[in-house]
This record gives sequence, C-alpha cells and structure tokens, in this order.
Amino acid sequence: MSWFESFVLGLVQGLTEFLPISSSAHLRLTAAFAGWHDPGAAFTAITQIGTEAAVLIYFRKDIARIVSAWFRSLTNSAMRSDHDAQMGWLVIIGSLPIGVLGLAFKDQIEGPFRDLRLIATTLIVLGIVLGIADRLAARDETGGKHRAIKERKSLKELGVKDGLIFGFCQAMALVPGVSRSGATISGGLLMGYTREAAARYSFLLAIPAVLASGVFELKDAVEGHVSWGPTIFATVIAFAVGYAVIAWFMKFITTKSFMPFVIYRVLLGILLFVLIGAGVLSPHAGESAG
Repeated sequence: MSWFESFVLGLVQGLTEFLPISSSAHLRLTAAFAGWHDPGAAFTAITQIGTEAAVLIYFRKDIARIVSAWFRSLTNSAMRSDHDAQMGWLVIIGSLPIGVLGLAFKDQIEGPFRDLRLIATTLIVLGIVLGIADRLAARDETGGKHRAIKERKSLKELGVKDGLIFGFCQAMALVPGVSRSGATISGGLLMGYTREAAARYSFLLAIPAVLASGVFELKDAVEGHVSWGPTIFATVIAFAVGYAVIAWFMKFITTKSFMPFVIYRVLLGILLFVLIGAGVLSPHAGESAG
C-alpha cells in the first residue's frame, strides 16, 4: 500500500465511519474503483481505532461519567440504580452479540462478505430500512392532521432488552455495506427512540467492539500482513476527519432527517449492480491481498 492510498483510505474511513452509509463498504469500493488491492478487514479494523479515538474525545465527559459510576456500582449497591452505572452495563451487554458473531464468522467477513454484489444488496436493503425508520420517527415528532405528536424514548428508558436489540443491530454491520451507525440507529428509531438518543448510544456501543476488533487484528500487522507506516498514517487521518464528522453529524440529526443518506445508499447500490451487470466492474475487483 502506498502513502497516497493510505491517505485516501484514511480520509474515506473518517468521512464514512459515523454516517449511516458504511465505512467498510466505501473502503472496499474506493479500492475497487481505483484499481487498488482491497485494503482488507485488518486494515479496516485498525483504522477504526482512529475514528473510535475521536469518539472517546468527543464524548469524553459522558464516558468518564459512565465509567466512574459503573466502577463505583461494583462495590456500592446504592449506585446500581444510577443511570450512568446502568448505561455502563448496557454498553457491555450490547457489545456481546458483535463479539460472539464476529469471532464465529471471521472467515466469512474477511472473504465472501466482501463480494461487491452483497455490498450492493446491503446498501439498498439497509437504506430502505433506515428510510422507513426515519419516516416513522418524523411522523411521531410532527404528528399530523389526525395524529397527535408522540413523545419518543430517551436513553434513560433504555433497558436490557432494548440494549441487546441494539447490540444485534450493530452485529449486522459485520457485513460490509450495512453500516454500524445505520443499523443501530435504524433499530433505535424502530424501537421508538429519538434520533439523538439512537445516535448517541450507537457511538457509545461501538467503542468496546471497535477497539477490541482493532487490537485483535493488530496481530496481522505484527505478522507482516499490514503495512505499518501507511496503516498508522491512515489511522491518524481517520481520527482527525472522524472528529469533525461526529461534531457535524450530532448537530445535523437534531433538525434534519436521514433521507439524504437513504437516497445515497439506494442509488449507490443500484449503480453497483448496473456496473457489475454491464461487466464494467467485477464483483471481486481488488480482492487480491495487498
């Protein structure tokens, strides 16, 4: 991998990690369209450490409060009813599905799941699901001629059941094209949470899963399967760009709908099918390890 490739891929990772459009799919597609080798699941996992570092800094106050309350609840029973302490447990519980399924399907994630036809399908399907979820949220928030405004749930109403559902939604992002934020936000909206609540829990839930995945994949770099220099460079770029995207996205969702992302996902998925069907793009383009 060249330094230019690592710069572009780090930029793509930072731009797409927190938007509901799938960073893993865009890394795969960038390599395919540019004629580069597929950066691979290991490169993706390691560069995601950079974007998760951005999450840690952006939500540092929330995270410090949650971690502090959680640790105190281990020895102080009175703290176990505290919302922040409960949130610590809910993040742990919600992280279990992706951990188990990630290990169970590791070979498929690094192989067959990276087929561009599957990516095109997941882009379209999850895009439609996100569109439906967003429409339901908008209907509750605005009401209508014959409908009263319906109050949506906040994170204070999050329980073990919903936490696990969020977790299984996040696990769907093991398939490139699904999108971690897209799946968890869609799940949250369908369960009746506000856009802000669904996005905030989505980002918090991703921290242990992404960091664990990145550390797990570091062994490939140590064994020589990942170029250290370009990968670290891409990770730094992903961090800087990712932080800016988080700040913008959290403001965006307070007043805007997800429909622009829905339209983008569906159109990109259709374009991929057209290019593959016309023979312009191979469904396995760029799959060779580089």
